[in-house]
Amino acid sequence: MDMGNLMKQAQQFQQQLSKVQEELGTKTVTGSAGGGMVTTTFNGRSELVDIVIESEVVNADDVQMLQDLVRSAVNDGLVKAKKLGQGELGKLTGGMNIPGLF
Repeated sequence: MDMGNLMKQAQQFQQQLSKVQEELGTKTVTGSAGGGMVTTTFNGRSELVDIVIESEVVNADDVQMLQDLVRSAVNDGLVKAKKLGQGELGKLTGGMNIPGLF
């Protein structure tokens, strides 16, 4: 394989990677806790884009429970966003895990 061809392939891969990363910004996943009392929405780049807390779960006497629900919903959403990103990038890399891509 000549160096020019290798550079061309690397450039094409970089362009495809940029496109996938851009598309991940438009896809969303939802995490939840407490039977949907707290929901979080993340884009495919693991950025929190929305959080919804049902009023029934807001209790000044039990702030710890609300904090636990928010933490659980955020973690659930992050796991789903990571899986989404890995799945989309896996299509590009043929399932090969390349450290640092996601």
